[in-house]
Amino acid sequence: MTFREAVEHRVLVFDGAMGTQIQGLGLKASDFGGHEGANDLLSLTRPEVVEAIHGRYLAVGCDVVETNTFGASRLKLDEYGLGHRAYDVNLHAAAAARRAAERHATPEHPRFVAGSIGPTGLLPSSSDPVLSNITPDALERVFLEQARGLVDGGVDAVIIETQQDLLELRAAALAVDTCRREARRDVFVIAQPTLVDAKGRMLLGTELGAALAVLERLPVDAIGLNCSAGPAEMRESVRFLGEHCSRFVSCLPNAGMPENEGGRAVYRLSPDAFADALVEFVRDLGVDLVGGCCGTTPEHLRRLVERMGSLSPRRRARPRARPALASAIKAVPLDAEPRPLVIGERVNGQGSKKAKELLLAGDYAGLLRIAREQVDGGAHVLDVCVAIGERDDEAAQMRTLVELLVQAVDAPLMIDSTEPEVIEAALAVHPGRCIVNSVNLEGNGARARRVLPLVRRYGAAVVAMTIDEKGMALSAGRKAEIARRTLAIAAEYGVEPDAVVFDPLTFTLATGTDEYRGSAVETLEGIRRIKAENPGVFTCLGISNVSFGLSKPAREVLNSVFLYHAVQAGLDLAIVNPKDIRGYREIPEEDRALAEALVFDRHPDALARLVAHFAGKATAATARSTDVHEHAPVAERIRLQILHRRPDGIEALVDEAVALRPAAEVLTSVLLPAMKDVGDRFGAGELILPFVLQSAEVMKRAVGHLERFLERAEGTTKGKIVLATVQGDVHDIGKNLAKTILVNNGFTVFDLGKQVPVATIVEKAIEVGADAIGLSALLVSTSKQMPLCVQELARRRLAIPVVIGGAAINRRFAQQIVLLEDGTPYPGGVYYARDAFQGLELFEQIVVPERRQALWTATVAKALAQRVPPVATTSAVA
Repeated sequence: MTFREAVEHRVLVFDGAMGTQIQGLGLKASDFGGHEGANDLLSLTRPEVVEAIHGRYLAVGCDVVETNTFGASRLKLDEYGLGHRAYDVNLHAAAAARRAAERHATPEHPRFVAGSIGPTGLLPSSSDPVLSNITPDALERVFLEQARGLVDGGVDAVIIETQQDLLELRAAALAVDTCRREARRDVFVIAQPTLVDAKGRMLLGTELGAALAVLERLPVDAIGLNCSAGPAEMRESVRFLGEHCSRFVSCLPNAGMPENEGGRAVYRLSPDAFADALVEFVRDLGVDLVGGCCGTTPEHLRRLVERMGSLSPRRRARPRARPALASAIKAVPLDAEPRPLVIGERVNGQGSKKAKELLLAGDYAGLLRIAREQVDGGAHVLDVCVAIGERDDEAAQMRTLVELLVQAVDAPLMIDSTEPEVIEAALAVHPGRCIVNSVNLEGNGARARRVLPLVRRYGAAVVAMTIDEKGMALSAGRKAEIARRTLAIAAEYGVEPDAVVFDPLTFTLATGTDEYRGSAVETLEGIRRIKAENPGVFTCLGISNVSFGLSKPAREVLNSVFLYHAVQAGLDLAIVNPKDIRGYREIPEEDRALAEALVFDRHPDALARLVAHFAGKATAATARSTDVHEHAPVAERIRLQILHRRPDGIEALVDEAVALRPAAEVLTSVLLPAMKDVGDRFGAGELILPFVLQSAEVMKRAVGHLERFLERAEGTTKGKIVLATVQGDVHDIGKNLAKTILVNNGFTVFDLGKQVPVATIVEKAIEVGADAIGLSALLVSTSKQMPLCVQELARRRLAIPVVIGGAAINRRFAQQIVLLEDGTPYPGGVYYARDAFQGLELFEQIVVPERRQALWTATVAKALAQRVPPVATTSAVA
């Protein structure tokens, strides 16, 4: 039976710590060949010692032992002047583990060897000049040498563990894959980052979702976690992997958090507590591979093996990998709702005069400023193009700029170049998952056949233009036909449909020629056909091309109208400057009608009418700077200020409103309806997400200023409330409003902010003795954190009431998640608040025992009557 067959059949148990066992033997420097503490060298100098340690773990029933090679790369062994022995150390270590495994193996209980590859001590994607002083190619060669020793020594699997830098982890995974293909052996590959903080991030700040987005597109068979923490600290991260990971999931925690005693790390988690935790991970979270890391002993593993023997877990159904891009920090789903994903277009020497000037001058600081402005303006992804005719060092400039962008912004990158060597230079130094722009079928697809292997190797996504030997496709039929051919070629190189983003091409409508008059209609229909005929693919457009050649005010309107209809047609990604786009309903009806007449080719003179209408007009931004609606009532001016995302002057308008009516009435009758208007337009698809977030910032300033006029209710606190916007959600205006109202009605509020992990919420509620928890979510994808919070509270036998709200939430969703996985109601209750004031009403009931019980009884009765799986739906912003 192979390792792969075994893990398909049952959960496998790895061994525990090697270093802890070696340290307990009291070995002398001579045992290490004169290099005291060089544990990896024992495989050469005292192989019987290493073999005996393997034997102790195998004797207690472990299925897998790891080789004593955690620090056996050439770079680590160079610290002892023995880098040249790297292959030999790994070869002998694998052989020692193989001998031990064979002695304990039986037909009924085969034993396996996993080759251990640890970090080199470098951080190649960091900005530190010493720690990053190695090229990706050199790093890959280091790991390839180590992998060859392990594979030639007979390992069944390779475990790349305790990794702190995604760039290093990718280099190791690619090296091991190269090695197993060279050897023509089915070596199972496990990739394990280590998380170092309470929010579940790697050393350089990489979130687990970003690591998963990268690793799922690399040649690895299992993804997991090890070291740095005990099971309790890993629980939420393991839960995340169990829910989202398309590969097998592994977990090898420490025996608790280390404690420093006299300069020595001590691990206090008992064998029974260790075994209980990992059994829970297998039974409830779907973990496939378990074992121990620092501080775990044969006794820890004995108890785990015993407990696993009585367990018959239902194996996890592994989901498909979610299509996502990733920066060095966070993941950005390609299939996120609401569409579109916005790609900032200004870090581009061919599309931006300013960017070109900065590239010519080598002014990278200036380029980083543009990048930050794009992200601040709402871009989810940044298009990066450094190709300019006046310089011939495109690859070098691209490499330098990408390395700097990795450190400067948390947005993923679109690598925009026609040259394969430039694309590879960028992909090689970016630790996340990029999207390549672009390939096409010109020259019988010759360039595509050079780029697609790079896309596959680095796990990237790719934009495919609907261009072939005949040129750019104008008709929807040609666009769809080229898309089908391109997808077939991508499949030849192992590029999945959900890694392909088709650009059906946008042509300018400013020429007025018959050839292009209907081009926008064909593009919109092309989007529909490409998505309908090629399930799983995405679509993308360079929006501003549609208006090229028109005046700036005409371009702003035409781009905005075209984007709106493209999204209705199914567009997923839009290359656009968010600052140049207006909400569909913000555009005056006459302007909108003229633009739509041109887009849909409704009149022969549609172009002439549009040009004449905008002649001499200013852009909306200029108009807004002069039109302050001075004749409108103050409530209407505040609404427009929030809707049009204009923070300047909002405080003065609030002062004016407070002079006319009580502050509380300004909040309830002016500010809240204004934000509801934004939410309604968002729900109707008239506003894109960046606009909602910018409106929320204006609202935040208005409420912050208004708070000084609000009188807090007198007396002692009515109750303690913990508020948080759930992990993955960057929008917190609803929560902030709730906080203001609760505080001003006598409650004590502990505001944890946004992007808050479940564990942090629960721990804070326990710490402060919370009477209730309030959770907010804007997106359907992040609303899934809410049932996780309820389940974690129940698991800890807590009964704290939970109030939920936000754009993705409705009453039915709350009624569904109040029922736990076993069908019993959560004792604390889960309640839906459609807005901040209904939240106040609920909290007022919760803090009175009799009213709380009546509320719980009524809510649970309705939930039991529903009894359907939880589904969040998009509604207005709460």
